[in-house]
Amino acid sequence: MIAFLAVLLVIWLVVAVIGAIIEGLFWLTVLGAVLFLATGGYLYLKRRSGPRSVR
Repeated sequence: MIAFLAVLLVIWLVVAVIGAIIEGLFWLTVLGAVLFLATGGYLYLKRRSGPRSVR
């Protein structure tokens, strides 16, 4: 699951860069950035709320 999310992060980053390079596709930059942040946030929350050891 984490590997899949990491692949999604790379895809969103590539989409954002392509949108930034091609002038008329600013919306693609915004979409890529939003999806990158959403996936990164989900991955952060998923890893943080993992199994905890009982003391």
